[in-house]
Amino acid sequence: MIGPANSDRGTSHPLSIRWLGRVPYDEAWAVQRALHRYGTRHHLLLLEHDHVFTYGPHADLDTNVRCEPASVGAQLIAVDRGGDVTYHGPGQLVGYPIVSLANAKGSIEHVRTVEDVIIASLVELGAIDPGRLDGYPGVWVDVNGDQPRKIAAIGVRLARGRTLHGFALNNTTDMTYMRQHIVACGIPDRPVTSLAEEGIDVAMSTLVDVVSAHAAQVWGDGVERQDVQWRVRPDDLAPFSRGAGPGTPVRLQHRAASAGLSDEIPIEERKPEWLRPMVRHGSEVLALRSTLRQLDLVTVCEDAGCPNLSECWSEGTATFMVLGERCTRACGFCLVDTRHPLAPAADEPHRVAEAVTRMGLEHVVLTMVARDDLSDGGMAHVAACVRAIREQSPSSTIETLISDVRGNAASLELLLEAQPDVINHNVETVPRLQRVVRPSAGYARSLSVLARSAGRVAATKSGIVVGMGERDDEIDGVLADLAAVGCDIVTIGQYLRPTSNHLPVARWVEPERFERWIERGRELGIAHVESSPLTRSSHHAAASFEAVAVAAPQRRR
Repeated sequence: MIGPANSDRGTSHPLSIRWLGRVPYDEAWAVQRALHRYGTRHHLLLLEHDHVFTYGPHADLDTNVRCEPASVGAQLIAVDRGGDVTYHGPGQLVGYPIVSLANAKGSIEHVRTVEDVIIASLVELGAIDPGRLDGYPGVWVDVNGDQPRKIAAIGVRLARGRTLHGFALNNTTDMTYMRQHIVACGIPDRPVTSLAEEGIDVAMSTLVDVVSAHAAQVWGDGVERQDVQWRVRPDDLAPFSRGAGPGTPVRLQHRAASAGLSDEIPIEERKPEWLRPMVRHGSEVLALRSTLRQLDLVTVCEDAGCPNLSECWSEGTATFMVLGERCTRACGFCLVDTRHPLAPAADEPHRVAEAVTRMGLEHVVLTMVARDDLSDGGMAHVAACVRAIREQSPSSTIETLISDVRGNAASLELLLEAQPDVINHNVETVPRLQRVVRPSAGYARSLSVLARSAGRVAATKSGIVVGMGERDDEIDGVLADLAAVGCDIVTIGQYLRPTSNHLPVARWVEPERFERWIERGRELGIAHVESSPLTRSSHHAAASFEAVAVAAPQRRR
């Protein structure tokens, strides 16, 4: 029987469980840190890692690491938890409960709670005599037999009343990494095992279900769970993202079917009244277009077919799209060109800055195509644009709407060092539909970009497109996740299908629902939610930033 968790904040809410799939360790660590710093509710991240050895501050690396990690395809990463060297990799269920504890000195009780969750799960799965072994942390099987075997490692940290790190439960793990390449947990005289080696054949999805059910008993009032899609076909990825170089982008029929999407509004169906933008091509629009043409600049307003072009341009604002107009990805909703990209134009930062000066912009939005062909994802170029604008128009605030730079923290740092005022990166949709909507990206990766940016710039921002097959409760969950990683601004708008080759519209979302998401965002602590059928990432960008200029720093304190 699992006892109650030693917690007082968030237990009136369901436990937010996220199955995130395969996630590099450093990306998950960035999300953990943000959930710890900004979150107040209870989260449980469930995932697998790429091959990695992690070690605590008191680990004996000379004795307990028996290989050169890179030679076996693994990273070696220092962490701030207790314990010695351990391994994470494919086939191992890793869980990070980020929960609040009533007792600031309750880390020992928390460890026992984590152990209880794993032990109860193993009992349900039919493991032999699972339990604790005196003097040795973690969870063991056959604890009363002649040779107890460790099946789950546990290492946690408690800081400011909230927990970090968690457990690693071996399922179909390649045990070579734990037996030959390291001394697992610094325990040389005790064997390690996995569910597979114990004769228990359980799919990872089933294991996640079992652990989730037992975790919900101690860390929340029910469960609010969302999973990324379980399997991804290699040819679902854009050519650059699967290492094949440029080519014809793969579109969507089998992707949508694999996610259970069947509702479809015919492309020829007349749109509701609330989705018909007002078009006003007045003198301001024509003057702005002339400036852009003179400086040979591209706007996402035109390239992505934005319904708000007339409104924004008539107000003298536009979103500059840098790094060319050809994207290396094939997102299911996007109209941007996916042919082979050209080399970045060296003089583009100067031309963008000149346009900002001519237009007298107080708030500048820079967006970009994904450039997976560039080693830094294009971040040095975007940073150069920021610096050029700062030099020519120092009073302008700058917002950068960026790709996920394939999760490369060093590349993102190039932009953070240039200090834009806003880092904007869109999650676009709910976890379940990530691989349908944007197959070359990932939910955890996007959260990690926002997490790494929070606190480094004046505001972080993200966007969601609705009407692609998601449910309202899934949007609520995404808003909770964005709030918990420190996101200050969220935009929500209706999906409009660009062509018949793109993802179908599954529903028209009524304006009243967009209003409800504004209220929901406020309840969760998001400083500003811009939500309406015609909202896009840059819509009312200046007003949104002004709305959080004071609120965001106060929230971070």
